[in-house]
Amino acid sequence: MKLSLIAGLAAVAFAGAALAQEPAPPPGAGAGPSPEMMAARQAMRQACAADFQSLCEGKAGREAMMCLRDNADKVSQGCKDAIAKMPRRAPPPAAPQ
Repeated sequence: MKLSLIAGLAAVAFAGAALAQEPAPPPGAGAGPSPEMMAARQAMRQACAADFQSLCEGKAGREAMMCLRDNADKVSQGCKDAIAKMPRRAPPPAAPQ
């Protein structure tokens, strides 16, 4: 029982650390993620910890998020719901012509 609890906590910690890694925003893009984005990421880390461990082990940052989205048909319903609630970044402005 203790071993499974420790393994579960380790999985959540690992998944959280892996999903938390994100490249720095480009210059002038702002100070960082919004509070809404940070809350959505935390909810996704919790909801998708087991899915991340079984489907995307060894991946980090954007690669981990893309792995979860690529395996959307295999993840738990809670993880699907959390992914769906992730705010989308606005597309970059069109270049002047």
